[in-house]
Amino acid sequence: MSSEEIHALGSNEPVAIVSTDPWAPVGMKAAADDENEVTDVVAFRDAGSCHVTAVATLSPSTMKELVETLSQIVRERHRSERELRPNPRGIIRAQTFEEGDVYMLEEPFTGFGCDRYLIDFYDVRNRDICSRMHYHTGLRFVRIMTGPASRIRISTLSALRIHQAGFPVHLEAFVDELPDYPGPGSRRRHNVVVPECSIVDMAVPRGCSHQFNAFGPYAVIDTVHPEETIEVFRESMSGLRMMAQTLFLADEQPSSEACAL
Repeated sequence: MSSEEIHALGSNEPVAIVSTDPWAPVGMKAAADDENEVTDVVAFRDAGSCHVTAVATLSPSTMKELVETLSQIVRERHRSERELRPNPRGIIRAQTFEEGDVYMLEEPFTGFGCDRYLIDFYDVRNRDICSRMHYHTGLRFVRIMTGPASRIRISTLSALRIHQAGFPVHLEAFVDELPDYPGPGSRRRHNVVVPECSIVDMAVPRGCSHQFNAFGPYAVIDTVHPEETIEVFRESMSGLRMMAQTLFLADEQPSSEACAL
């Protein structure tokens, strides 16, 4: 087992990166720091399958309070100039992604190469724009939460593995065609809709396509990135930025019709 110390986060405090697998995969990025790198969707193939687990459906009042509390954390941090600038370790904790505003609840530290984000989703209908299909340079674990009159559409390019756990949650699953597919023929898109007032978990392996789009005012995800600093090291990135750890499967964001429910 070998250990590497990197200072790519822009800090004086090194972050320990430990590789236990001599056959660890090589980097995915063509340009390590590009925050809008696009992959040819025609040639792309998923590295595996995403797993979706239905956890619980709770009362509207309970889920409204839970989602509002978490989304308010993100909104308050985005009003802080301090959180929008690099901290002493070079990490910007309040970031923006195509699905919504993001706040890093916990950043990596030496011996712990993981971090955790909250994402306060935009309502797709308000902006008339969908997020793009994309994949990441590391695995993700996502807890998806909706409140009243709010749903989230999950889409992938490979069949989703769906599990039920805890209280019954009705997950509507369907298949359609990927809009604006540039290749010959068409490509299937696999979808699951998270219903109102529900909690659903999703495990996203490294290199697996996925797409989230929210409809309604109460939609948030709590996402854990276990490989965060490993990704930075493996891709030879100069810093830790979620957008740079993302590869898109379309040049531009489509209109909301492309992800309508």
